[in-house]
Amino acid sequence: MRAMQLRATDGPGSLELRDVETPTPGPGEVLIDVAYAGVTFPELLQSRGQYQMRPALPYTMGSEVSGLVGELGEGVTGLSVGDRVVGVANTGAYAESVAVPAASVLPLPETVSLTDGAGMPMNLLTADFALRVRGRLEPGQTVLIHGAAGGLGSALVQIARAYGGEVVGVVSTEEKAETVRSLGASHVVFAGEFKDAVKDLFPEGVDLVADPVGGDRFTDSLRTLKTFGTLLVLGFTAGSIPEVKVNRLLLGNISVAGVGWGAALAGRPDMVAAQWDTLWPYLASGALDPVVHTVLPLERAQEALELIDSRSVRGKVVLEVRGETDSAGIHNHRA
Repeated sequence: MRAMQLRATDGPGSLELRDVETPTPGPGEVLIDVAYAGVTFPELLQSRGQYQMRPALPYTMGSEVSGLVGELGEGVTGLSVGDRVVGVANTGAYAESVAVPAASVLPLPETVSLTDGAGMPMNLLTADFALRVRGRLEPGQTVLIHGAAGGLGSALVQIARAYGGEVVGVVSTEEKAETVRSLGASHVVFAGEFKDAVKDLFPEGVDLVADPVGGDRFTDSLRTLKTFGTLLVLGFTAGSIPEVKVNRLLLGNISVAGVGWGAALAGRPDMVAAQWDTLWPYLASGALDPVVHTVLPLERAQEALELIDSRSVRGKVVLEVRGETDSAGIHNHRA
């Protein structure tokens, strides 16, 4: 089968299209015949050896897919060959087939295309974990979201809206502002002046700040919180890891909460399915509908990662592997 493999940690240019063995699902695994693969920021870091997980080279990149169940490993129940699903794997998604632990294989509503499905699992599950579990978002609360037009940011906007929050999106361009407004954000402010703009909108501050960006906006984010507010740390796409003087937390009666969705899965095998059950009504109704910035063929995975690196992406970048029209019946003739 075709697969995009990372041969060295020299950046996206080290990806290479290879012909590799089709995996066989082990006990408790599901083989997914991949229609589309989502592209994520951690994969950009992985290509440079800058992520905490460093698989032995060479390896097939990619962590989220949509497609059809091609084969069930021993002991797997609740799924059938041919089911439309999405899946989350550690590696292997940039390929025609990938073996995924059954606990991370999730049904896809018929109302959701396979293209959109590939852009859902990582970002929606992370956003749900951030806002519902770590932030304990309640209806009517205000949520400031940095990087609101990106893949994770747009998922945070939609999840916050679905759960009854009032959203303030932080963006860098007017084009991105239009995208965030279309997702249902009540307010959009620009990164260079976000602190003052938020204070004008909410003099007492906001209840939650969701920050996947980090860097030099961290301290000003703390200043936008109201009493008892919480800043949710989701990542550091700006590159630098900020530090906090804890006297700020004491004096303001505010909190900083880490959001490590992947780390939280360890020892919690049922967590992904439970989250998906919570999200299901919003998925089926179309309330959670990812913005797909562009769809590129599998062999252009290098370009997809470079797009992520350019920070010009609005929503999600997706790789077409087998595609929508080729998905029917692919479990009968896997490469």
